Amino acid sequence: MKLIVQPDAGVGPVIQAIRKAKKTLDVFIFRLEIDEVERALTAAVQRGVRVRAVIAHTNRGGESRLRKLEQRLLAGGVTVSRTADDLLRYHAKYMIADDVLHLFGFNFTKLDILRSRSFAVATRDRRAVAEAIRLFEADATRQEYKPARANLVVSPETSRAALSEFLKGARRELAIYDSRLNDPSMLKILKQLAGRGVRIRIIGVIKKGCEGIDVRPLAKMRLHVRAIVRDGTRAFVGSQSMRKLELDSRREVGLLVNNPVVTRKLLQIFEQDWLDADQSSEKDSPDKRGDAVA
Repeated sequence: MKLIVQPDAGVGPVIQAIRKAKKTLDVFIFRLEIDEVERALTAAVQRGVRVRAVIAHTNRGGESRLRKLEQRLLAGGVTVSRTADDLLRYHAKYMIADDVLHLFGFNFTKLDILRSRSFAVATRDRRAVAEAIRLFEADATRQEYKPARANLVVSPETSRAALSEFLKGARRELAIYDSRLNDPSMLKILKQLAGRGVRIRIIGVIKKGCEGIDVRPLAKMRLHVRAIVRDGTRAFVGSQSMRKLELDSRREVGLLVNNPVVTRKLLQIFEQDWLDADQSSEKDSPDKRGDAVA
């Protein structure tokens, strides 16, 4: 398993992953605004790779941009499908290159990749890869997705149960990146854990009134990541925040991580971001610190 850290890594690892594909490349796109990524996809077609793309039916940037992207990819030989409109939003971001699943917390945009804290993980785990392929096929053909047991966390089908179970397994600490943590049931679990002495730290924003939970805003850069490190040994990286819409009404995809090297690196980055946030808040007035946390 491999971890990509943004904005440190830049777009290079994405391009490299596309270029390494030899037979098949399936990519789920919410936003794609980097020409180099688009060119790499069409270049893969030219060297004989079967490239398929599923493009969200809508995003905040407007449907017209998505349709223009669709037309360009089709012109480049990519097989393109559009998601259904049954869910509020299809916000997943992942790619399957041959037998490797690349799970992205970021979109293919300069804002996400070059100016935001985000992560991606690449894995050859057979169950996770197989499940991602099943999900891709279901969304590409607008068929019902029926999840099987795997480390893939899919909204709305499995994310609420999977993330609840993941949180409840904490014994010592949780380090969380989440910009919109406000789901009542998830907050209840966190409060219960804090009451049992689990140390909970959140970089991002959480609903007010959560005693025993430490919250700091990310300093120095934009926050565009959803990740959790549990007890320093297991982690979650994905596209879904712990809020009702993203758990129950949107297509979001994440991955539970067991790899100790990746987990340690995630925690190391969190600790540095936590320290930077503390140092940044010391420079502000108490009123500003409160506004940033709320």
